[in-house]
Order: sequence, then structure tokens, then C-alpha cells
Amino acid sequence: MSIRKTKAVVDSSRLSGPEKAAVVLLALGEDHTNTWQALDEEEIKDISAAMAGLGTVSASVVEELLVEFVSGLSGSGAIMGSYEQTQRLLQGFMPPEKVDNLMEEIRGPAGRTMWDKLGNVNEAVLANYLKNEYPQTVAVVLSKIKSEHAARVLAALPEDFALECVNRMLRMEPVQREILDKIEQTLRTEFMSNLARTSKRDSHEMMAEIFNNFDRQTEGRFIAALEERNRESAERIRALMFVFEDLNKLDPGGVQTLLRAVEKNQLGLALKGASDGLREMFFSNMSERAAKILREDMESMGPVRLKDVDTAQMSMVQAAKDLAAKGEIMLAGPGGEDELIY
Repeated sequence: MSIRKTKAVVDSSRLSGPEKAAVVLLALGEDHTNTWQALDEEEIKDISAAMAGLGTVSASVVEELLVEFVSGLSGSGAIMGSYEQTQRLLQGFMPPEKVDNLMEEIRGPAGRTMWDKLGNVNEAVLANYLKNEYPQTVAVVLSKIKSEHAARVLAALPEDFALECVNRMLRMEPVQREILDKIEQTLRTEFMSNLARTSKRDSHEMMAEIFNNFDRQTEGRFIAALEERNRESAERIRALMFVFEDLNKLDPGGVQTLLRAVEKNQLGLALKGASDGLREMFFSNMSERAAKILREDMESMGPVRLKDVDTAQMSMVQAAKDLAAKGEIMLAGPGGEDELIY
């Protein structure tokens, strides 16, 4: 959670144009909201944002700016720009819904504008929403967010759909303001508002972690039942789950770090239920002698219970997550190759 620091303004030369206008409009107060009606929406947005973050302005600066804007008028004391004061002023001449939307953008929490906010949304979550939109709409959205975030979102979209969005972006002409406003409003009401009503952690991520701790049979039973009722949620949970086989994405250094953290008997038991490729990855990151001993141990185990294999694999996955949380290894999660799993 970020904390906005209150600043004291004692030099008008350090203020931007919107900040100077904000000081004057604050000094005029709620009885002069008709002044705002001469401004266009972008100007109102810029001045409102400046006003909300203004802090304390000394009386001398207020007087200087009022003299500059309205000859002969002087300030009577210091003023304080705040969210509440800004909201009261806007409510004097703007519809309540517009005021709420504008103040919601100014307040954050993840950014001042809608596009700033989208830039702070997990790419897997954003891609899951956008994949149900028209490619042209997605092209507009991706063109408005930072390129590195757009790249991660594109990579998380279904390939054919992502390519169609790329083609739309290549052919895209300047977007009319009305269309952009409509897209912003849709994102605000259908997407961001839903995110705001939940905790910062996506509910599907939470369920994926719970499913990770199921044994294989229980996981399969729940996923199958969920698919019948809500296939989209089941697919999202499955995509977000970090399972034992995902350890094959570890780099050699990560594998060796994990091997040092895992008990040898648990490693052998876990690898009994692993794919041939994952087994070989672990063996190739061990000394020839250690790999030989582990193979012999696994052979001597004979048949093992599936429940015991699941427990050993879950233990290794948890060990990997603990190491990732400490920054000792990097786990490639479903959302991206460089994503840390906590």
C-alpha cells in the first residue's frame, strides 16, 4: 500500500499549469463551480488530479496566483487540496456517476488512469478477460498499455486470437474519442470494478494453490466436477496451478539448489511418479555417482502407493516455492517464464 506524502507549496514557480489552476479554483470555492463549465473533459481531469495531490499551499502563494489570474483579488489564508474537497467541487456541476469515475481514476489504487491500472493487472487475468472481446477492442487496449505488459498479455492469449489482434494493431488508425471512452467505460464497469470488489489476490490463484495441495485423485475429482459447472473457471485454475511437472522449467542452478533442499528418500519417491523427461533432467544435474545411487534406490523401492508419491511431489513443489520466495531460485509459472511463484 502506497502512502501519499503531503507537500507544502511555498513557491509558485514550482507549480505546473494544472496545479496553478487547481489553487485558484480551490480558492474560489464551491460557489464558483460555473468556472469549471468552460473547461473540456481532459482539462477537468488534469486539474482534478493536480488538485487532489496538491497538499498545503501557503497563503502567499495563493495570493500571488490569484493576483496573476484575477487582478486585485487576494487570498485570505492557506488552502488544502484533498480528494474530498475536489469531489465536492466537481459535484457542483458534473453528474454523480462522472464524478465517481473521475475520482476513482485519480485515487488509484494501481494508477491514475484506466490504462495505468491495467498495467498493474496480472497478464493472465487480463488475457482471460480480453480473450472474450472483439480483436479490434483488444488491439486498442494493447496499444494503450506499456509495450512490455502488452507483450506478456499477447503471449497469454490463444495464439490464433493473439495473431488476429496483432494484425488489427498493425492496421489500426487513430481511435475516435467516443470509441475510446466507450472501451474505458466497459473496462471500468465490467472488469476493474470486479477486481476492486475482490482482494488483491485473484480468487482463481487462491483456488489454484488449494488445488495444488490436493492429492492427485481429489484434484482430478474436483477439476472434473468444476468443468461440468464452470469450464472457464476450471481452465483458469488448471492454468494457474504449479504442479510437479512444472519443475522441468527450472534452470540448472535452480535444480541443484532444490536438490540440496530435498531429502533423498523423498526425491526418489517423487521421481517414481515423474515423466521420463523430468527424471532425466534431475539425473543430469547430479553427479554420475549420485544419479546411479538414486536410480538403484528407486528400483529397490518396488511398487509404491500413489498417495505416497503425491505427498513426496507436493513436498518438493512446496520446497521449490519456499526457495523462490527467498529469491534463491526462479520458478517459471504459467503466466510467464520469469514469474516468481510464492
